[in-house]
Order: sequence, then C-alpha cells, then structure tokens
Amino acid sequence: MVRRTKEEALATRHRLLDAAEVLFQSQGVSQTTLQQIAQEAGATRGAIYWHFKDKPDLFNAMMERVTLPLESATREASAANEDPLAAIEQVMVQALSLMTTDPQVRRVFEVATLKVEYTDEMAPVLQRHRSARNECVADFVHALQHAASRAGIELPIPAKTAAYGLHAVISGLIQDWLLEPGAFDLVPAGRHLFNVYLAGLGFERRAG
Repeated sequence: MVRRTKEEALATRHRLLDAAEVLFQSQGVSQTTLQQIAQEAGATRGAIYWHFKDKPDLFNAMMERVTLPLESATREASAANEDPLAAIEQVMVQALSLMTTDPQVRRVFEVATLKVEYTDEMAPVLQRHRSARNECVADFVHALQHAASRAGIELPIPAKTAAYGLHAVISGLIQDWLLEPGAFDLVPAGRHLFNVYLAGLGFERRAG
C-alpha cells in the first residue's frame, strides 16, 4: 500500500509538471495560474502545494526534468582527459538533436527562452537560470584551459571570457532557432559555429 501511494504521488507530480509545460507554452508563465495547472492535470490545487512550494518551485522542477541530465553530461565532458572540447561538442550535439526531435525538450526550452518573465515572483527562477549558466561557464573554463594546455597554445583572451562567448554562441543559436525552427538546420549549424569559434581561439578544428 505504501509503495502504491508513493507511485501514485509520483504520477501526480509528473502530471502536474506535464500540465505546466503545456500551459506555460500556450499562454505564458505569468498568465498561467496554479489552479489552471491543477485543472489541466486533473488534480486539486492542494495537490500542487503538496508537491511544490509555489509557481517558481514548480517551474524549476519542470526545467530540471530536462536540463539536469544535460548539465551533468556537460560537467562530465569538461573533465574528459583526452579531448574535453570534443566531449563538450558531443554533449552539445546531443542537446541540439533532442531539441529538434523530442517535443518535451523543445517545449521546455521554448518556455524558458520565450515564455517567462522574470518578475519579482519569479526571482527564484532567475536565480536558478543564473546558477545554471554560471556552472556551465565554469565547466567551459575548465575544458578550454585543459584543451589549451594539451594543445600547447595560449588563449588570446581570458579563459572565462572565452567560456562566456562559447555559452553565448550555443544559447543564442538555440534562441534564434526557437524563434523560427524552419529558418536553419540546428544541429549542423551548431557543429559549424562551435568549431569556427574554437578555431578563432587558436584550436585546430574542422570547419563544421
């Protein structure tokens, strides 16, 4: 009975997160209430507060279902001994591929990129966004420094600046693609820009 109750609670949590994804995408985060999410999920408003403290807590949980595996993979890639930049490229390609083939991944990134306003209420979401960005930049710094040491080159700009630039290339590309998915082929564009950017830092990379 206890196991069944836990399974039912987990199923309710996932239904709430699924409903939040759909409503956030269709009408924006600020225009979506917790009551609407509960109704969409076939649950009570009380069920939401059983699982989540408030809307920002629910939003962050929705994001983490998709982003935590990617963040973990990026961290592991940056620590790769052989070729950390190749490992990061592989993770990037995986993420971009999921963006084009997995409706949930695309929906969540669209919400996070185009459908959220960082109002006072959503301050915890902004903090989570900044924290994830900072952790990713730190991983890139480590990878760039390691790769430069292996290649016997000196980066032309500080590693942290280069890491912010690399992050901007990837996140900016995703944002532009989400604005008009048919405008360009995301994965090949990502590969090409990744390698062109690294070539500009002095790494010997293929053009695409």
